[in-house]
Amino acid sequence: MNWITNYVRPKINSMLGRREMPENLWIKDPETGEMVFHKDLESNQFVIPSSGHHMKISAKERLKYFFDEGRYEQIDSPKAAVDPLKFRDEKRYTDRLRDAKAKTGLEDAILSGLGTIEGLPIVATVQDFSFMGGSLGMAAGEAIIKAFETALEKKRPMVLFAASGGARMQEGILSLMQLPRTTVAVDRLKEAGLPYVVVLTNPTTGGVTASYAMLGDVHIAEPGALIGFAGPRVIEQTIREKLPEGFQRAEYLMEHGMVDMVVSRLDMRKTVARLLKLLMKSPGEAQPIEPEILPPAISAAEARPSA
Repeated sequence: MNWITNYVRPKINSMLGRREMPENLWIKDPETGEMVFHKDLESNQFVIPSSGHHMKISAKERLKYFFDEGRYEQIDSPKAAVDPLKFRDEKRYTDRLRDAKAKTGLEDAILSGLGTIEGLPIVATVQDFSFMGGSLGMAAGEAIIKAFETALEKKRPMVLFAASGGARMQEGILSLMQLPRTTVAVDRLKEAGLPYVVVLTNPTTGGVTASYAMLGDVHIAEPGALIGFAGPRVIEQTIREKLPEGFQRAEYLMEHGMVDMVVSRLDMRKTVARLLKLLMKSPGEAQPIEPEILPPAISAAEARPSA
């Protein structure tokens, strides 16, 4: 079969002048079913132009779109113990890690970088949901703490893009230990007077919502993002009631005070930059001062009532 696919079919196509059609040329909008050309979607930061639906993107794409001109210096993550519990379910944990690394090109679910947004130097950290559901393990915890330490060292504000299913079950209690450790890193940044902005993307669930993902000075969510500790199906089965429409989605949570604002990915850079400049008390762009128009002055004689 491989011989037919790899040799015979290309030979026949070349003889007949046929060209192989690349895969994934068109992507289907999950909301409307509309087919969108891949290049158009990529140029729009993977936001469907017609519906505004935000597709999931990788950590590398996230940093490329967020930083000025897509330039950043990657922060190397510390080494952590691999499979300390020798965990195995249907597959060995080490095999799952190997597959995730091959799929994403990352060492773990976290990618951090140094760069600028609208000219302001920052540290940004992204969770990649494609790497085992963005789950938080020892390596991911060490990478997040390293990013906070870098922000402290360089006295830069911190921006974290959360996308996770929670703690990594293959590492058990060692995974849960990362929740207080990252919380301490957040506290140290705040004690230094440096801003911390969290961007909640789809989905942000589980243990991360009980730690660093909900400890920002400002919480921003992408449109339609699912945010919560437990998922809607778990809650419905527990309380045996039907949840309201849009429950745990970004817009619903903003209406109920759980997040501060919902911002499109297309406007994320300038919005976060404006917030950080306010929090850092950086001088903004000089605004032209319009002359104040005063009402005409009334003389004392005009103001005195006539006899």
